[in-house]
Order: sequence, then C-alpha cells, then structure tokens
Amino acid sequence: MKFLSFTKDNKPYFGGISSEGVVNLSKHYPEIIDLRQAIREQRLEELTKFVTSSEADCSLDDIQYKPTIPNPEKIICIGVNYNNRNAEYKDDSDPPKYPSVFMRSRESLVGHGQQINNPPESEQLDYEGEIVLIIGKEGRRISQEDAHEHIAGLTIMNEGSVRDYLRHAKFNVTQGKNFEGSGSVGPWMVTADEVNPMGKLQVVTRVNGEERQNDVTDNLMFPFRFLISYLSSFYRLKPGDLIATGTPNGAGARFDPPKYLRDGDVVKVEVPGVGILSNPIINELI
Repeated sequence: MKFLSFTKDNKPYFGGISSEGVVNLSKHYPEIIDLRQAIREQRLEELTKFVTSSEADCSLDDIQYKPTIPNPEKIICIGVNYNNRNAEYKDDSDPPKYPSVFMRSRESLVGHGQQINNPPESEQLDYEGEIVLIIGKEGRRISQEDAHEHIAGLTIMNEGSVRDYLRHAKFNVTQGKNFEGSGSVGPWMVTADEVNPMGKLQVVTRVNGEERQNDVTDNLMFPFRFLISYLSSFYRLKPGDLIATGTPNGAGARFDPPKYLRDGDVVKVEVPGVGILSNPIINELI
C-alpha cells in the first residue's frame, strides 16, 4: 500500500492510494492525526484494508504533496555508502569501517512536486538521489537479524547539498545539508509488505531527463540491516524516523566541470517499485 501526506484546500491530511485515487484517511479516521501516528499505533494493516475497499475522495491531481512524514523526530542521513562512491573520491582511501552519519532538519525538505530552493548564498546546489527507510517499530540495540521487523516502508529523497557550505567547518557537513527547502522527500511511503526493503533495490537520478546516477543496493558498503543495527546502538529509533541510506556516484560535483543545479532544472529520483520523486529547481527569492 502507498500512504502519503498532503494538503488540499490548504488543509493537511494523510491518506492511502487506491486504484481510483486518494482515500483521505484523515476524514475517515479523525482520531489519527497523521501518518506518523498511524505507524506508531501499528494501524497500517487496518488502514490498508480500508483503502482497498473504499472509493477515492479525490485524485492525485487535486492535492499538493507534503514530505512523506512531515514531522519525523529524526532525519538521519548516511554519507558515502556505495562502493563506487567511495572510489569516486580518488583519494586511494580504504573502505570505511563505519558509516558517516549526519542529521537534517524538517525545514530542509519539501514534498514531491514542490520547488527546491536554489539559495543566493551559493552557486553549488547539488542533487543526491537516495532510498529512505521509514522506521515502523521502536527499538534500541536492534540486531541485524531483526532489522526488517522495524521498517514500516520505503520512500525516496533528493538529499540536496550546497557543496561549498559542506566545507565551511573541519568536522561536519551540517551547514551544507540544511538550507531551507534544499531537498525533498516523497512522493509516498510504500509499505514493506509490498516492496522488500532487504531485496535488491535500484536508485536512478535524472536531471532534465539526463541520467546522472544509477546503482543498486547490492553495492552498499553498509547494507540496510547493518545501518539499523548500528544506528540503534546509540539512537532509539522511533516510528516515523527517516534514514536516508546514501547516494550513488554521479552527483553534479563529480563532473569536470561540475554540473550544479540551476533555476528551471527538474530533478527526478526513481526507485522502481516505490515511485518517482520529481522537483523543479527555483531560485530562492530574498
């Protein structure tokens, strides 16, 4: 089942996608505030049955997409997680023993179809297509063998980065990862019973129709099972938390000359079986 968060007539809702369109679950289940609560209360199976047997309340064309989980407690991001991405740095370094981890704020991400801001402070806005795990069950010190039990589903992220701001400090990348509206997540969550998070998944990024990134999760240095186990050694993972699992090689900064994003560009990130996340790039007005 596909679940999403959206607005219609300037009011926030969450829903499920049927063969006919969007079933507005906020309307039919007013006691559930949002998708995060539905996940936390383990009601996705019940809601799936309702969506499957119900008429649509509106079409996808009638809504504005919000980030899949608009209010996650944590947005955890993994850096340099594909084997060929490590080689892309051309520094002859050995594969890392542990993943690189950093955080994003809610305000740094917009929904599917919404504009991504190209900030006036930089000429180096870049794209990073990623598969995102959405946590479904709370856990701490989760074993790799049990990791799949803690995943509610999958979504997609364009983990937009402002490259020169990543280098402003010696030991962190926070500045370049948290410009307001510089990335996106969506369009929806596909539940884990529909797409196996532990199977072979592909992520493809296109800019104005040109393929820039294309890789599969078989090439991850730190597979999803390891990430959940490792992250839960220090975090308490909670329902609705997002884990962006890393981007393949082919980001704009790695071309010669670099191919940074410009006003009017359209970035599409596709994960077959999950969907396509598409966003226009618009110069941010001061």
